[in-house]
Amino acid sequence: MALGWLGIDLGTQGVRALFVTADGSVLGSGAAPLGRGRREGVRHVQDPGEWWEAVCAACRRARDGVRMGVGGLAVCGTSGTVLLTDDTGRPMSPALMYDDRRAAAEAGRLRSAGLAVQDTWALPKVRWLVDRYGSGRVAHQPDLVNARLVGRTVPADSSHALKTAYDVERERWPDITGLPEGVLPDVVRPGTRLGEVCAAAAEATGIPAGTPVIAGMTDGCAAQIASGALRKGAWNAVLGTTLVLKGAAAEPVRDPTGVLYNHRAPDGTWLPGGASSVGAGVLNARFPGADPATLDARAAAFEPSNAVAYPLVSPGERFPFHAPRATALLLGAPESDADLWAALLQGVAFTERLCLDYLHHLGARLDGPLAFTGGAARSTYWTQLRADILGRRARVPEQTQPALGMAALAAYGTGTDPTLAAAAERMVRLGTTVDPRPDRTARFMEGYARLVGELESRGWLPGAVAAHARARIDRDTSGA
Repeated sequence: MALGWLGIDLGTQGVRALFVTADGSVLGSGAAPLGRGRREGVRHVQDPGEWWEAVCAACRRARDGVRMGVGGLAVCGTSGTVLLTDDTGRPMSPALMYDDRRAAAEAGRLRSAGLAVQDTWALPKVRWLVDRYGSGRVAHQPDLVNARLVGRTVPADSSHALKTAYDVERERWPDITGLPEGVLPDVVRPGTRLGEVCAAAAEATGIPAGTPVIAGMTDGCAAQIASGALRKGAWNAVLGTTLVLKGAAAEPVRDPTGVLYNHRAPDGTWLPGGASSVGAGVLNARFPGADPATLDARAAAFEPSNAVAYPLVSPGERFPFHAPRATALLLGAPESDADLWAALLQGVAFTERLCLDYLHHLGARLDGPLAFTGGAARSTYWTQLRADILGRRARVPEQTQPALGMAALAAYGTGTDPTLAAAAERMVRLGTTVDPRPDRTARFMEGYARLVGELESRGWLPGAVAAHARARIDRDTSGA
């Protein structure tokens, strides 16, 4: 019997489900919004109960009218999103989202104790939650959904546990978390079979009972799998609400500051990367209800813009530098809405270039193919602009959804393919390839240098990193 593979992506704005064949043919897709969350200043929470409701709706839509069986499924979520549950898996607290910053003081104490954590990482938030809600059990975003699918509590995957300070090299929790015994979950590698869909979950979701549930990875890693960027030196830039860069390496890329971190792939190789607070989310905030295609067309008249933007979606930066007090910047005065739109698009691409320059500064291998995924990859204009500013070729897969990466991981985890790279390469279909226009690359470098200098002068970007970026202005970002 022919089987398909189901990937589920728990995003910031909604849940997406994708049902595909082993060669990447889409059999069905579904989406459901998440509307009960609240973002106020440093606070960002969601109702964990809504995740399950949205999963049920999205999966039913993805399976509507499709008779093919499901060979397995996997779930990804936003990295650093956590809550506390009781022993039965019921939520005891709201879910603190990936960019909730209320645990900054806890993060500072953990750094003083020797753990390289950022203010928005999950471990500081867990300590903050324990102080207020008592000693429950830590659940990362997919843990809650997987538990409902299987009908019992399940181990966390090491990818989501990474920002709770799980040591992916030694594969154990550190001794200095400061948490009571029993709060932290058991952990398994991504690709591990967690159980099977139970009867109650089958009725709620439309997924056949007995379907294998495979431990997933974070949304950034899922998008990387969906891009096929799993061979050494390959990178994927996920541009959605925020910007995430993930690469593939034989060994971890070391960063003593903790700005760059390394996920462990199911086969034991490494996926270094980082998540910025810059991204497309700033466009919705500045231009609510606007038509992006119309503004893209008008922005083409401003290359470069009259202004240089550092378009943070929320306060504080995580990558390519750690600056909890960083704020959005606009240097200069745009002459129109189209000019401002252009400045924001260019500012995200400048940050993307700085991320790659930082990776080069750390010695990361960058000479493999570069892929663009995430919602912003649907913009033809922005994709070309990013390739121009980075000065290198970019590939845009036909499907750019993290849910596709989870479908590939499900296929690997059930033994269909010998390696995750093989599963991904069978499913990923190349959509377009975009080459940079050399004359355009040069015209943007004055704005890039201005942004680098401003970030350095404010004390956010270390001087050595700024100098490295300036030294590479006349080069592309492929590591040459």
